[in-house]
Amino acid sequence: MLTIFYILLLIDFGRCSNHQIFDTKNVAVGQNVTLNCSRDRRWHSTNLFWIRLVSQSFPEVLGSTVSYDVPIIEKTHHITTKQEPGTFVLHINRAQLSNTAVYYCIKVRERKMTFLKGTFLRVKGPDPGITGVTQDFLSNTVHPGAPVTLQCSVLSNSENRTCTEDHSVYWYRAKPDESHPSLIYSQGNNSNYCERSPEAPSKQKCVYSFSRNVTCSDTGTYYCAVATCGEILFGNGAKLDIEVVHHWDVQKTNTVLTLLCVALSISLIVIAFLIYTIKEKHKTTVAPRDKACTNSKTLTNSK
Repeated sequence: MLTIFYILLLIDFGRCSNHQIFDTKNVAVGQNVTLNCSRDRRWHSTNLFWIRLVSQSFPEVLGSTVSYDVPIIEKTHHITTKQEPGTFVLHINRAQLSNTAVYYCIKVRERKMTFLKGTFLRVKGPDPGITGVTQDFLSNTVHPGAPVTLQCSVLSNSENRTCTEDHSVYWYRAKPDESHPSLIYSQGNNSNYCERSPEAPSKQKCVYSFSRNVTCSDTGTYYCAVATCGEILFGNGAKLDIEVVHHWDVQKTNTVLTLLCVALSISLIVIAFLIYTIKEKHKTTVAPRDKACTNSKTLTNSK
């Protein structure tokens, strides 16, 4: 409750002293970091706090103490706060990338808050040497059951790279009806092939592929993520559109085909009937002429 009370004081009544100190400190991953905040034993009824501010997060209290000498030590994971002669110390053991933040030392006395010191701590990891992650676009719509291959190209500078860790590639899919992408495949560091870039011999291009036979539920945007040296880089994404044939479309198509077959059958029957009728009519017309010719020959012979 005391912590919440002081955070509320920070929001409502926070003030800065006229002699505040703000600096920037850059360290590498794995280094130890020590931040000091002046402490005066003559400050009666005074509390000191170390807090951490991270973007898009609430302030986090890392430790607190009083002005007079007491052996108070607070530890959160690999961060320790404790008193030392004339100072209130925050110590980070083996800094990590997640320790990048703004650290404030705050003095609270009789509901008056003073920012004594602020430090922007930037923890930098080894250079992975990756200069770009690109994906091939899918231009055509595919049908369910068809094979689809997605490709992710990783361009890295092999000469200036200070990190020797291999790349690990992960594939994510973002569906239109989902707010967050979901992991669908972990490829590790198994690339299909790597080659030197013809334009820049110092750069290397590795291609990672992901193949599957798609279904109706595979529609979405696919991203490849390359993780190395404590960093994650995402590709530009490839959108996969799957053409779904609805059941009512199939029924409609079958109905049309059935009607066409029935119409064709009726047409054939009508044509056959017409041909038969014409032939019968032709026989009826030719028969009397033949009989007349026969009678004429008989009369001639009798003469």
